[in-house]
Amino acid sequence: MSFNLIKNKFKIASIVILTILTSCVSKKEVVYFQNAKDFETIVDTDTFTPKFKINDIITIFVSTFDLEAVKPFNLYMAGETGTGNASNPQLIDYLIDIEGNIDYPVLGKIKLLGLTVQEAQKLFKEKLSDYLKDPIVNIRIKNFRVSVLGEIQSPGRYEVSGERITILEAIALAGDLTIKGHRENVLVIRDFNGSKTYTRVDLTSKEIFNSPVYYLTQNDVVYVEPNNSAVSSASGDTRIGTIISISSFLITTALIFVTRN
Repeated sequence: MSFNLIKNKFKIASIVILTILTSCVSKKEVVYFQNAKDFETIVDTDTFTPKFKINDIITIFVSTFDLEAVKPFNLYMAGETGTGNASNPQLIDYLIDIEGNIDYPVLGKIKLLGLTVQEAQKLFKEKLSDYLKDPIVNIRIKNFRVSVLGEIQSPGRYEVSGERITILEAIALAGDLTIKGHRENVLVIRDFNGSKTYTRVDLTSKEIFNSPVYYLTQNDVVYVEPNNSAVSSASGDTRIGTIISISSFLITTALIFVTRN
């Protein structure tokens, strides 16, 4: 056997060894919903709607046929009236205080903590019935945003335009996980009136759709931790480095031996 042939075989062997040692992410670690069967149907019976929390910022607009009667209930920013030629007048915001209340004109303190938007609308209609005929109440949460952090393509804080968002939609807004994201142990941190809950979900399983944090609430934080390959890369895994060094030494020694013989 010629020296060049042996040398080429050693080169191929070294490439194979290095490839095996450095390939630390398997398909099983990155594919979503792995246990979902073909044509399987999951019916979403979740009727989740967000509930008001302390420090939520909301806008409230009341309308009825009598425009004059409704004026005291719709307060605008200084210098804006909501009538006449003013363009896009801005309603004032209401902050839910530490006791769960807002201070609303005419009606005074109203407790909204723990209510859904629909429940709050019903409450306002009942309270306004003494002053207005058939009032229509629109309420919107203005600080509905979620944060997506960690091994994400575009980590950051994202505004939610509707009344709810799923964890998958939030991840999509952030550009999806990087190849180094740990899909089996994604953490959702939720704060409700000073009490934090920590829930972990597995994106590789269809059971994510049944998770209590599948639908996110305002100010939830989604954290994707790095997987083993990312940790190894970031810390300069000495074990792999040592193995590679030993392999290189053995290959070099073998080449020298072949050359001398």
